[in-house]
Amino acid sequence: MSEKLIKLGIPAGSLQEATAELFKKAGYTIKFSSRSYYPEIDDVEIECMLIRAQEMARYVEQGVLDAGITGHDWVLENDAQVHEVCELMFSKVSRRPVRWVLCVPNDSPVKSVKDLEGKRIATEVVGLTKRYLEKNGVNAIVEFSWGATEVKPPKLADAIVEVTETGSSLKANNLRIVEEVMQSTTRFIANKSAWSDPWKRDKLSNISLMLQSCLAAEGKVGLMMNVRRSDLAAIIRELPALQKPTVASLSDPDWVDVNTIVDESFVRMVVPRLKAAGAKGIVEYPINKIID
Repeated sequence: MSEKLIKLGIPAGSLQEATAELFKKAGYTIKFSSRSYYPEIDDVEIECMLIRAQEMARYVEQGVLDAGITGHDWVLENDAQVHEVCELMFSKVSRRPVRWVLCVPNDSPVKSVKDLEGKRIATEVVGLTKRYLEKNGVNAIVEFSWGATEVKPPKLADAIVEVTETGSSLKANNLRIVEEVMQSTTRFIANKSAWSDPWKRDKLSNISLMLQSCLAAEGKVGLMMNVRRSDLAAIIRELPALQKPTVASLSDPDWVDVNTIVDESFVRMVVPRLKAAGAKGIVEYPINKIID
């Protein structure tokens, strides 16, 4: 065991596999066991622990963990005083932010949050909901929901504040969105004392760099091709690049190698145009990481 150690919280539940997949792309292999809350990781300077995302920020703030991955919503819900290392735009379903929304049954007369004065609201984010109501000048009863929040209206609650990515679960339970309370993305957070330690800050910054580089590379591919110098200007006009395409001389002075990065969905449109403009030997290759 290394004398220097990062105690890292991995979110249990819906984000668990997505987190492990992201770490694998970044070069870290995390192995889970059904009988242990301490996943193995192939880095002797990191000790992992499975923690519910809802509780992560609290344990990071208290120093039980040096760092962890959780949603910004849970940092706010716990009012946790932590250092945000970086934003990681990923979730259990998509790469879009999740939304906390105020919902009521389809046949409810409620049209806005103002209509919930004196009513009952069920939610897992009691603190966020109370602050949202206060901001809108509404007094309502806010009750903690232990789960299955979508089924509580109309008998157990007049409305709910629930998280959604696609909205399919809300529609399946005959609910409609009245207002959006907030959007949230996944964050890599650190204990403030841990972040003030030079070694831990450097280690966490390196982890952050690799995780972000993998997310930046998603949906991107590399394209390289041989181009006559006389056709170079026409080829470059077809290539929207992250910066400028790399142009390198070849052994034949009349030809150059052009290398660039594009959106994968753009390849099917641009390759025929590149070929028509004179590009030869066009090769598409995967991009695993992009580091600015």
